[in-house]
Amino acid sequence: MTKAVKHGMGPIAAGNARLFILGSLPGDASLAAERYYAHPTNQFWRLLGDAIGEPLAELDYEQRLRRLAKRGVGLWDVVASAERAGSLDGAIRQAGLNPIERLRDDFPELRAIAFNGGTASRTGRKMLDTVSGVELIDLPSSSAAYTRPFAEKAAVWRQLGRFCSFGLSEA
Repeated sequence: MTKAVKHGMGPIAAGNARLFILGSLPGDASLAAERYYAHPTNQFWRLLGDAIGEPLAELDYEQRLRRLAKRGVGLWDVVASAERAGSLDGAIRQAGLNPIERLRDDFPELRAIAFNGGTASRTGRKMLDTVSGVELIDLPSSSAAYTRPFAEKAAVWRQLGRFCSFGLSEA
């Protein structure tokens, strides 16, 4: 398989974001669809929906993003671009990084940054070692390639709910 340079997507967040969830680099299905977590086997929308008490997996993409905005949740990735054959994080080479260290300045209400998977965590934590006032949270990957049972993943993801409990009555 040829390694192609792949470019990620920009951040999606309302100005009141209290929580950012950072992945590594979107997979091929997400890049083709220009939507975060577009692959049908990725458990992201089920896991986050469970954590915040919203039926995100049942909604269309635009509705999902509106719900996240109302809950103060932003999405982005640690890697801006990289050579990668396929979609697995282990194949990422020559990574160019997003300026995630600026999130605290750009989103003054930010209280936590959660890393979706080990690659995002290892890379992102190095970049944020001097950022204060923001809790850093490691999450098990939502990728189906990470084969822990859903219930085990969900138990860890549920801690995100405490950062996005406002807006419950809004549809």
